[in-house]
Amino acid sequence: MLIFLDIETTGFEREDKICSLGMLVFKENSCVRSSLELVNEGKKIPPSASALHNITNEMIAQKAPLRESEIFTFLQEQNSEENVLIVHNAAFVLEMLASGGLTWHGKIIDTLKVVKHLVPECEIFTLEFLRYELKLYKNEQNIKKLCGIKDALIAHHALSDAVVVKLLFDYFTQLVDIKKMNALSFENVLLEKFSFGKYSGRYIEDIAMNDRNYLMWMLSLENLDDDFRYSIEYYLQG
Repeated sequence: MLIFLDIETTGFEREDKICSLGMLVFKENSCVRSSLELVNEGKKIPPSASALHNITNEMIAQKAPLRESEIFTFLQEQNSEENVLIVHNAAFVLEMLASGGLTWHGKIIDTLKVVKHLVPECEIFTLEFLRYELKLYKNEQNIKKLCGIKDALIAHHALSDAVVVKLLFDYFTQLVDIKKMNALSFENVLLEKFSFGKYSGRYIEDIAMNDRNYLMWMLSLENLDDDFRYSIEYYLQG
């Protein structure tokens, strides 16, 4: 069973919580479940988060906590090696699920890791960007019809983003098999360029030769992306 999951949260810090989940479940190429839920983990949603996903504190005020949601119950029931959880940015999603009481024991495919390995020339790896860059939107209507989704697809909407994760997965199946995707999900990615900060667009290798102190400072940051840390260390070693 393939479980495509996306979450929206109250923010991106460790103390933040899930406030929405969207899920598509496929079995033998058929969509057997499509779900969207709001949950209330007792954490206020700041305006900055609401501005992204349009979920307000009023919308979740009467909602049940994550543990009492139908999606949480389903994931617990399917939490075995036979099933594959497919998400974009597994490190973040799994941490958020664990903070809500669910530690996933099945297989994992991280579409963020896989796209970095297979399509590194994209350089921007958000779902919204990849939807257009890889022309995933051309197949959206097929997925919507297959899963019985009637609402318009909107960025930063958990079910809409789960659809994009499914389309991204389908794109990868033209290049590699599921076993390879699973393996790539746990392999470090060697990045070539900065995608942010004062050196955005510059090659990390060049900065390693001309401003090593800046890279050393970056390595001291606790929340530095694992692939970025791996790449910086690689180029600093020469």
